[in-house]
Amino acid sequence: MRRLGSFAGLCCLLLAALPLRAAAEAEAWSAVVLPAAQQLDMRSAGSGHRYRIFVSVPAVPPPAAGYPVLYVLDGNAAFPVAAFLARSATNRRDVTGHPPPLVVGIGYPGDADFDVAARRRDYTVGLEKPDASAKEGGAELFLDFIERELKPLIAARHPVDTTRQALFGHSFGGLFVLHVLFTRPASFSTYLASSPSIWWDDKRVLGGLPGLARLDGALQPRVQISVGALEDQPRKGKYPLETLAMLAKRPMVSEARKLASHLREMPGWGDRGVYHELAGEDHGPAWLPAMIRGMPFFLEQP
Repeated sequence: MRRLGSFAGLCCLLLAALPLRAAAEAEAWSAVVLPAAQQLDMRSAGSGHRYRIFVSVPAVPPPAAGYPVLYVLDGNAAFPVAAFLARSATNRRDVTGHPPPLVVGIGYPGDADFDVAARRRDYTVGLEKPDASAKEGGAELFLDFIERELKPLIAARHPVDTTRQALFGHSFGGLFVLHVLFTRPASFSTYLASSPSIWWDDKRVLGGLPGLARLDGALQPRVQISVGALEDQPRKGKYPLETLAMLAKRPMVSEARKLASHLREMPGWGDRGVYHELAGEDHGPAWLPAMIRGMPFFLEQP
């Protein structure tokens, strides 16, 4: 009888534990999901390169002209931040009077925040002729993908304002933003170049700068150039000596400052461009405050 009683007691304990176990299973961990966001992997028909496209749609109806659109490079890392800022813009629209943007992040398949090889291939300039097999200098092929494939895809799925579209990029991405600004300025109405790698290929990107001066005033886009104030002053204890020597040959602050000054001196550009030296910021994290400043700058477009 004692054994039977012990067995019955054990059964009671097990039965009592069942609800706790069921509750624990019901509250199991799951993957994080961004609100009102989708992603799509696609292959470019022009280059054959694969991209992961992220889209965040405002939770309010579009204006009569459609949503303004912010295109963000390095989408794997930057899209969640841009999407959050867009949701914040949605919540403040009654105060600011600005319609919230639809955000499109352009990234790459995989879990890495940055695909180093792919971004070097797509964001850098230099190829005279399109070459999908090249490891760098493919900015024109990448821009063709955005203009001929991605933008039509987005416009077919969502009501967008083609007169209010912005492009954000950091480092090599900032270099690409400048390349588009100088060579096909009508592609976007606002350009947000964060810590642009102007030094690339002996400052090749600046060869397109004179074309901006010839633009009719009505066609001139708005430009934000930003750079971390500490980017030309890396801490010696943080990097090996060879890295410091390399960084010395790649000036960031001085080149960004000179470009901003040059733009301000061009006729009609005084009220279309802003320049930020971000206090306390080094190269890596400078894109965060640059994007925070860039979102309202874009949405304030007349």
